[in-house]
Amino acid sequence: MTAKFKAFRIHSENGKIAARFEEISLGDLSAGEVVIRVSHSDINYKDALAATGAGRILRRYPLVGGVDLAGVVESSADERYQAGDAVLVTGCSLSETHDGGYAQFARVPGDWVIPMPPGLDALTAMSLGTAGFTAALAIHRMEQNGQTPQGGPIAVSGASGGVGSIAVDMLSGRGYKVVAISGKSTASEYLKALGATEVLNRVGLDFGTKPLETPRFAGAIDNLGGEMLTWFTRTVDFWGNIASIGLAAGPELKTTVMPFILRGVTLIGINSSATRREWRLAVWQRIATDLKPRHLARIVTRTIDFEELPAAFPAYIEGKITGRTVVRIS
Repeated sequence: MTAKFKAFRIHSENGKIAARFEEISLGDLSAGEVVIRVSHSDINYKDALAATGAGRILRRYPLVGGVDLAGVVESSADERYQAGDAVLVTGCSLSETHDGGYAQFARVPGDWVIPMPPGLDALTAMSLGTAGFTAALAIHRMEQNGQTPQGGPIAVSGASGGVGSIAVDMLSGRGYKVVAISGKSTASEYLKALGATEVLNRVGLDFGTKPLETPRFAGAIDNLGGEMLTWFTRTVDFWGNIASIGLAAGPELKTTVMPFILRGVTLIGINSSATRREWRLAVWQRIATDLKPRHLARIVTRTIDFEELPAAFPAYIEGKITGRTVVRIS
């Protein structure tokens, strides 16, 4: 490999975040047994927070940004991988404590590396990335706890974002009736094209005030937190599951124990970064098979080159993004 390569690195300088392209070498990267020649990455909301300083994501500096990557093994001290193997890595502390995927090469521990499942390639894997993995993990955990399409409709909040869009597509493909909830009034046609049977505008919802409201959903996948998650605890029916994924509307949850002890509702926390390896492998196999989205071409609304990366982040912070962005690294 070349002595120097291009990376998008995030620094903390005089208390402010500064992110820029740099030429670095393999020795500048975090330790790991597997060196990957990165071909594709993507943009998640978390990436935008990290690169702009709008959120405190990184725990040490400097670090290469990017929580996802896909490519081929360049070299490996881990006998499970050989040069030329197609692989992917999502989460696993990338762009938090470990150099991430916004570079032409990455070096990571072998346990983080996922062999590319048959039926996926680097472009498709990064069209999904952490967003797709998170959506699939939520469905996987809900189904482990008894959720079925026959049980009734599943609500998805933040439905026009990356995780929400893929969750709508995956759920509908599995046979669930999906109620998509979005704050974007223009997203209805897009969400119905992904398989939503009903689209609700978040702005006009009446969240009510009772500890238990009339049941409306058999389960929910929530990207927002705050009053939306609180509402789900009060409106999900008996033995339903709520997968808590994000906090775009706030971290607080003000509810009572009544949904849990009177309706048997389960609140499932989804941590896509620190997922156990056996779950990670199982979920990626499902992403390549029964949870493979049917409308990925609609969800991936932008594919950009590596040098276009910095200009793409502000729209995420401003809430102007629908769907997913793939980044061509090399």
